[in-house]
Amino acid sequence: MKLTDNVLRSFRVAKVFRENSDKINCFDFSPNGETVISSSDDDSIVLYDCQEGKPKRTLYSKKYGVDLIRYTHAANTVVYSSNKIDDTIRYLSLHDNKYIRYFPGHTKRVVALSMSPVDDTFISGSLDKTIRLWDLRSPNCQGLMHLQGKPVCSFDPEGLIFAAGVNSEMVKLYDLRSFDKGPFATFKMQYDRTCEWTGLKFSNDGKLILISTNGGFIRLIDAFKGAVLHTFGGYNNSKAVTLEASFTPDSQFIMIGSEDGKIHVWNGESGMKVAVLDGKHTGPITCLQFNPKFMTFASACSNMVRKWILSSCE
Repeated sequence: MKLTDNVLRSFRVAKVFRENSDKINCFDFSPNGETVISSSDDDSIVLYDCQEGKPKRTLYSKKYGVDLIRYTHAANTVVYSSNKIDDTIRYLSLHDNKYIRYFPGHTKRVVALSMSPVDDTFISGSLDKTIRLWDLRSPNCQGLMHLQGKPVCSFDPEGLIFAAGVNSEMVKLYDLRSFDKGPFATFKMQYDRTCEWTGLKFSNDGKLILISTNGGFIRLIDAFKGAVLHTFGGYNNSKAVTLEASFTPDSQFIMIGSEDGKIHVWNGESGMKVAVLDGKHTGPITCLQFNPKFMTFASACSNMVRKWILSSCE
């Protein structure tokens, strides 16, 4: 089934999960779309079955906390950042709830974590103003970049390049094989002193980059030329919350939640808003992602996850 304006308008909440006692800070779909995993400020990791629509398992990271959870390519393993004690990244086997490896190095909180779509490489960005490149097979950092400010970073869908957003005003593109030579492209944006960048994502076709902010707008830019294609606004974010914005898997639509619990959807080509979905969230929607394989998406506010499906599927 193809996503269209009308199809997006007909999504409805199918299930509400209340597994958490504190804010859900991140979730991630498995590459096959069969499960979604969430991390929360209550130190829990909850694994959900997307097809059965129910929680499968809950694990805890009470000592170190858990944030920015990401699936790796191996079945049943994740990496995540810590939000207590230290700033080490941890590689966890969900199968037996054991740590496979630790990745120490950052000296302040990790605010960006992106797994390569093709291999065991991942990148992390931290408030210590560095981006580090890692390989799951080694605890040692494979590459280090010093920046002038808080970074956001992400791999492109082919895993050949990564983008770093620096100081909320510049996007730098690096070739993974020669990133120590510096960026091969730099796009300077108009600086907006009212907000800072909180996220950066490539579309699945690799042609677009979506920049999220903690203000009342997000930007869509051309991944090759750096030109701003659209600036999307008209949603509520008066408290400077970090709201996750996402592409649909076909790269055609852009979605973001708002502090009043509604989800706003735009057509990436025309720039027109095509839907405002009300999931009756009680607070800001901080996490929002579309399933990579199935016609569902998930949204989370405070301590509740909502699973959305097409109303005709119920």
